[in-house]
Amino acid sequence: MHVKKTIVKWVVAAAVALPCGAWAQTSSINAFSPYSMYGIGELQTQGALPTRSMGGAGVGMRSSSRVNLLNPAAYSATAPKTFLFDFGVEGQNFYNSQQRDGRTARTSYNTFNFHDIALQMPLARKLGLGFSLTPYSSVGYRVTGTIEDDEIWGNIGRVQQLYSGEGDVTEVKLGIGWMLFKNFSIGVAGQYYWGDIDRSFTTTVTNNVVGSGSFTAAIGKQTYSVSRFMGQVGVQWDIINQPRRRILTLGATYDIGGDLRPDVTSTVYSGNLFGTTVTEQSPHLKLVLPHQVAVGLYYQTSRIQVAADYVYQDWGSGNKGYREQASSGFEVAYRNTNTFKAGLEWTPNRMDVRRILKRWSYRVGFRYGDYNQTFGGKTLNEYAVTAGIGIPLKIMGASSIDLGIEYGRRGGPSRINDRVGLVKQQYFKFAVGISMFGEDYWFVRPKYD
Repeated sequence: MHVKKTIVKWVVAAAVALPCGAWAQTSSINAFSPYSMYGIGELQTQGALPTRSMGGAGVGMRSSSRVNLLNPAAYSATAPKTFLFDFGVEGQNFYNSQQRDGRTARTSYNTFNFHDIALQMPLARKLGLGFSLTPYSSVGYRVTGTIEDDEIWGNIGRVQQLYSGEGDVTEVKLGIGWMLFKNFSIGVAGQYYWGDIDRSFTTTVTNNVVGSGSFTAAIGKQTYSVSRFMGQVGVQWDIINQPRRRILTLGATYDIGGDLRPDVTSTVYSGNLFGTTVTEQSPHLKLVLPHQVAVGLYYQTSRIQVAADYVYQDWGSGNKGYREQASSGFEVAYRNTNTFKAGLEWTPNRMDVRRILKRWSYRVGFRYGDYNQTFGGKTLNEYAVTAGIGIPLKIMGASSIDLGIEYGRRGGPSRINDRVGLVKQQYFKFAVGISMFGEDYWFVRPKYD
C-alpha cells in the first residue's frame, strides 16, 4: 500500500523539468510546447493576419475594408452596402532545447491548423456587426523522464514517466459597434469560450527491484471541459481625422474576464497482474480568465500605417490560489503580464496600374512581454518579430491574399534555466490569409442584367 501511495504521489505531479528525447513530427494541434502543460495551455496571438504581421498591434486600427478582431468599436467603420470576410490558416515549427545533467536534449515539432474566421457587415448607418471564431489557447506536448527519488528507487526501482496532452479552447465573439458621434465610436461584444483539453500520464517500472509482476504501470487521464461566456467593451477616437491626408486613432478595450470553472474529469488506473484499481473524480477547476486592458494608437495615410499597443492582463490576482506542482519540487503559478506591440505597413502606391509590386503592402513588427506563468517563483519573458505582405486580388480593389511570418523565443536567463530545468524555446510561424471586401457592391440589386 505504501508503495502504491508513493507512486501516485509522483505520477500525478506535472513535470516542467523533464528531459526530452529528440524527434520531429507533424500534427493538426495548434501548439507543441512543454509550456502548455498547465492551466488552459499556451495563449494564441489574437487578430487577423495583417495585424499579426504588425506585431499583433491593432486596438486602434479603424478601416472600412479590413476586419478588426481586437476592438468591437471598429465594427462601426464598415461601409454601407459592403461585407468584409477574413479567413486564415497557420503553420508552426517549434524548436525546444534543455540543459540537464551536462546534457542537451532537443526536440522539434510542426503543427498546422486554421487561425481565424471572421466577418463584418453594416446594420445601419454608423452601426456595424462583427463575428469571429479564433483559437484562444492550445495544448500540445509529449515529454518523458525518470523519477529521481531515493525512496522510490530503493523500494520499487527505476520508474519512467510519459506525459502527453492536446486540445484547445476556442473563442467565439459576436458584437456591435456604433459611432456615437463624429470621430468617436463604442463597441460591445459577447465572448463564448469552449473546448476540451486531454492530459494523460503513464508510469512504468523499467528496472523492478521488488520482483517480477508485483507492479506493472499506473495510467492517468484528465479531461478539461470549458464552456463559459465573457464580455468585452471598446472605444475608438479619431484624434486627427483628415481622410484624404492622415488619420490618428486612439483605441482602448476592456475584457471583463471571470471564472472559467472548467469541469475536470480525473481518472487514475493503477494495478498489477492480480487486479486493477480505478479512481475517478470530477471537480471544478478554479481558474480565472484575466481582466484585460489594452490601449493603442494607429496612424494611417495613403502609404503608411503605424500601430502601437500596450496590453495588461490581470492573471495573478484572480488566480492567487491556483498552483501546480512540478516533479522537481517547484511551483507553477500565474502572474500579471505587460505586453508591448508595434508595427508598420507600407504601400508604395495603391493606384499604380502598371507595376504590381507598387500596390503590394509590406509589413513588419515586434512584440515583447511577460509570460503569464512563473516556475519556482522565477519569471520568463518572451518576444517575437513579424513580417508579411498583402497582395491585392484586383486593380483598384481592397480584397487581398496575405502572407505572414513570425519568429519568437521564450526562456529565462541561463542560470534560471539550469536551476529549474526550463526549456529554451524558439518557434517560426507561417500564415496565409484571405481578406475579402465587398467591392462588387454586395446587397445592391443590379439595374440591368
